[in-house]
Parts: sequence; structure tokens; C-alpha cells
Amino acid sequence: MRIYPTFFRLCFSWMDAEKAHKIGFTLIKAAHTVGAGAVLRRMFAPPASLQTEALGLTFPTPFGLAAGFDKEGKGINALANLGFGHIEVGTITGQAQPGNPQPRLFRLVEDRAVINRMGFNNDGAAAVAPRLKQALAGLAKTYSGVRPVVGVNIGKTKVVELEDALGDYLIGARTLAPSADYLVVNVSSPNTPGLRLLQDVETLRPLLTGVRQAADESAGRHVPLLVKIAPDLADEDVAEMAALALELKLDGIICTNTTVSREGLRSPGAMVEEKGAGGLSGAPLKARSLAVLRQLKAIVGDTLTLISVGGVETGAEVQERLDAGASLVQGYTAFLYEGPFWASRINKELAALRK
Repeated sequence: MRIYPTFFRLCFSWMDAEKAHKIGFTLIKAAHTVGAGAVLRRMFAPPASLQTEALGLTFPTPFGLAAGFDKEGKGINALANLGFGHIEVGTITGQAQPGNPQPRLFRLVEDRAVINRMGFNNDGAAAVAPRLKQALAGLAKTYSGVRPVVGVNIGKTKVVELEDALGDYLIGARTLAPSADYLVVNVSSPNTPGLRLLQDVETLRPLLTGVRQAADESAGRHVPLLVKIAPDLADEDVAEMAALALELKLDGIICTNTTVSREGLRSPGAMVEEKGAGGLSGAPLKARSLAVLRQLKAIVGDTLTLISVGGVETGAEVQERLDAGASLVQGYTAFLYEGPFWASRINKELAALRK
């Protein structure tokens, strides 16, 4: 019997979504702080059979937590206790910023979806970097074998003009790369005005080139670099992004971010319209996310690491993404509906499928 869905319905479903997220995240961190981390790690440790090689790194499991849950690196070790093979922190910007006005996070329970227009609210790269360093040291000390991997997702500060975006991304890259296992350039969030214009290949080419050079120089090693793309790109644009990633010899692509589409939702149209603008994530994104993955795989083959994210809820769906060409799979929205046992259940289902 699964307890959390009932707990969610009674305690969180009626509450402001951002407030509920903060309370839930606080409880996860508190469990780690009071010393329950060791117990949780034993309970939720991924089976050894799930160890995965990607990006030149070893992951305890191919299933990880997407950017957006821990925006500021405040709960990496606590989240690792729950069985995620990697935690992607962010999106982090060069400068601290409050994000968009509240309310800015909304559930569509009937669709098992979320609309967010958070707007990269975070403390800025300089404040987050020490947390990352401390978290990595803690993981290295805690895990005697393969430890969870920490990715860092960087974006543009809202007040920075598009023509100055490169310099802003370079601040994030130089500051955060030394404490990142891999780095992601986010040019696909719909919640920072004009950001998706950076997905134009001619604009993106110098940005990615500059970030890669800055990250490697700052870290004193090669930091795997990926770009995260939107599901709303036309197929020809997806193909151009794949060609650019191959041209620049990037390490990988994350597909996909949230969508601005509202098609095919079960929730009443008036209610959806009332929520307003923002990126939609969760179950409605499944089909498009999988289609983009398959298109990218057909183009890049085994040359790049593909990380699939968008609508996965079960171990079978994670395995479907792996079978379609992903090396790693990320989730986020279902975590809000399924609760702290979700990653562990995914891992158990994956292990059972592989038997």
C-alpha cells in the first residue's frame, strides 16, 4: 500500500504549490540533519546492477533528479539519500535574483502536471559554489563506493541583456565548474524573457564555446558540458541543435525542458488559463519528450550522451527512455506527486525489469 498519495491529498493538494514544495524539501533536509541519512541510504540504495557509465562518470543508477527541485544546492546530500543516481542543481545565474512574483507554481492534479514561472530564483553563483564544494566533500566521505553525481545547471540573469548573455554565463561557468561533476547550459526555460532566442545556432555556438573553455580552465580539468533544449523546437531545429552539438564536440544534450503548450490537457480550460503563463511539466510532456529523444538518437548515435526528461513516472517509462537511446533519465514533477519513496521505487522496478 502506498501511503504518500493519501498524505499528498490530505496535506499538500490544497496548499499553495510553492509553499508545499518548501515544506516537503525542509522535511527531507531535516531527516538528513537529525541523523536519519544513514538509515535512508541503506533503505533506498540503488541495486548494484543499475550502475551506469556516462559522461566519463559512474552513476549509481541511470535515474536522477532534474534541475528545478534544488535550485540553490541546499539539499544535495539529503536528496542523494533517497536513491537518485544524480542530482542536477539549479538553474543558477551569475547574479542573485528573486525570480518572478508569486504565485508562480501551480499544480494540474488531474493531468499530474505542474505549471511554473519561477524565473530562476536563486542566490547566485558566488553563494552556491561553497555549498556545492561542501556537498561533494560530504558525498565523498559518506559513500565508500560509487557516489551520486552532482550536475550544475546555469542560466542567464534576468536583468542582463541578451547581447551580454555570454559574459553572464561565463560568471556561472567559472564560479561553479570547479565543484560540478557536469555542467548544463540552460537556454530553454520559457520564464526568462528572450532566453529561448539563445537556442538559435549562430547565437548558441559562441556561447557554448566560451562556457566550455571557461569551465575547463576554472576547474583545471575537463568538465562534461551539455545543453538543455526545449520540447517546443520544430523537428528541423532539433536537428540543427544536434548538428551544433556534434560540431562543437559537446558531451551531451538534455531533452527536454518544460513546454509552453497547453494542448491535450484534461484539466478544465478555464482553470488552466487562470494559472497563466509558464512552463508545463509532467505527464503531458511524455510523448513529445520521447519523440525528441528518438530524433536526437537517430542523428547523434552513440557520439553524445542523451539525458531524457519529461513526464516519466514509472520504472517502465524510465526503461523505455533508456531503450530509446538515453544514457540517463531525469524526473521532477512526479516527485511532487509520489513523494520521497519515488526514486527508490523506480530503481526497484528498473532492477526487476532487467532480470
